Amino acid sequence: MDFLECSLLFLLIFCFTYSIWFIIYRRTKTSAPTNWPILRELPAVIGNIHRGHAYMTEVLIEYGGTYEFKGPIFTNMDMFFTCDPANIHYIFSKNFSNYPKGPEFRKIFDILGNGIFNVDHELWELHRKTTMSIMSHAKFQILLERTLWDIIEKGLKPILDAFAKQGKTLDLQDVLQRFTFDSITKLLLDHDPRSLSIDLPYLPYEKAFGDALDALLHRHITPKCLWKLQQWLRIGKEKKLMQACEVFDQFIYPCIARKQEELMHKTTIKDEEFAFLNAYIKMYNQWNDDDLGTLQTFLRDTFLNLMLAGKDTTSAALTWFFALLAKNPLVEKKIREEIQQQLHVKEDENLKFFTKEESRKLIYLHGALCETLRLFPSVSLEHKVPLDHDILPSGHRVSPKTRMILPFYVMGRMETLWGKDCLEFKPERWISERGGIKHEPSFKFPAFNAGPRTCLGKEMAFVQMKIVAATIIHNYNIQVVEPENVYPTTSIIMQVKNGLMVKVVKKV
Repeated sequence: MDFLECSLLFLLIFCFTYSIWFIIYRRTKTSAPTNWPILRELPAVIGNIHRGHAYMTEVLIEYGGTYEFKGPIFTNMDMFFTCDPANIHYIFSKNFSNYPKGPEFRKIFDILGNGIFNVDHELWELHRKTTMSIMSHAKFQILLERTLWDIIEKGLKPILDAFAKQGKTLDLQDVLQRFTFDSITKLLLDHDPRSLSIDLPYLPYEKAFGDALDALLHRHITPKCLWKLQQWLRIGKEKKLMQACEVFDQFIYPCIARKQEELMHKTTIKDEEFAFLNAYIKMYNQWNDDDLGTLQTFLRDTFLNLMLAGKDTTSAALTWFFALLAKNPLVEKKIREEIQQQLHVKEDENLKFFTKEESRKLIYLHGALCETLRLFPSVSLEHKVPLDHDILPSGHRVSPKTRMILPFYVMGRMETLWGKDCLEFKPERWISERGGIKHEPSFKFPAFNAGPRTCLGKEMAFVQMKIVAATIIHNYNIQVVEPENVYPTTSIIMQVKNGLMVKVVKKV
């Protein structure tokens, strides 16, 4: 048999084999990634990175809520994905002590230092106790209301009025990020960066937050040796992360120093100055170990953690809320009617002020915000590594080498949890038969995490979201320019890709 005949025979065998494989594949089509030699399942992740949340949802729902991802050989990138509510409840509550943040989390999120999101055990408990004592203080509630309404009247409304008058499109996500940044900075550090100015000034720290989150996600899908090399060479996303840290430090350290100097020279403390700073200085002094570094470094870590918690999460939820209203005008109509009825404001009357207690009357609005967070949780996933070997309720075995990813986004799209209408935006699912808020267990609705690590700022977030949402809905019509082209970013914080472009029409 000559060379040509051998080649033709090989080609025929190849075509026949490929045809059989293709037919079988089409009949048993699966969302699961192909397990290639050496690279294993990583190519599927890279190929779907632009639609990461959707792809993760397809795979996990097909496999019953749990999937063991195989990373490239010798890279220690194998990951265990689970959104099984029984597993979530077990990991976050029942066996909480076996699933701390751990050293692996601290390595990936090293920019958080010794802040509340990056520590475990006694230090975490002290952080939590200190923060809870502040947020439950009556003076803090007064400060919160005063700060929010001050920034609404001096920052948010003037911008919306200006764009309404000019008829120009506006990136609502950018505006909401500026609002939450100004408010959280004012609350924590008594400093107003005034990013909500009419000219919408360039914000280096806003870009820094985005670069940092992008780099942290990149660390999850990149071999540790590779991102460590990038860090050492100061290239790629690691270079951007380092630059972001420098921007954070240049912003936070002067704010801390200025506030410390101010408090040192005051003989009396006003109500609004009971403040975070003194509480965390006291906490630092309580912690006897010297593993916290200097006081300034500890305060920087603490405030950076709280700023990350209070800035992008709330603005992301509000952005998705208005994106969903654009597709559900009847929901918006019901919210507007509830505002008029419960806050006793006429349709043509400017809504100027209402309190935290009055916001509790906005039941349907609360339900709409919960429904937004069900479909688009601000924190899309959680990362855990067990301390000891364990067997999960699903029967899967895990070890101290198991990197666990818990995707909250997927849980909001599971028919087994939310019914066949799980992809629909229905605030009514959060209203009880008596007309109050229907509470769902956190292992079913983990938008604010679950178990002992449930978000301390949950109530504050709802107050902030209700005040902003009610003010905008009553006073303006928000028209999303292309509602059909609104997609989530593949990021730890679930933001709208390329922003939410809207037109603003003033009503009153």
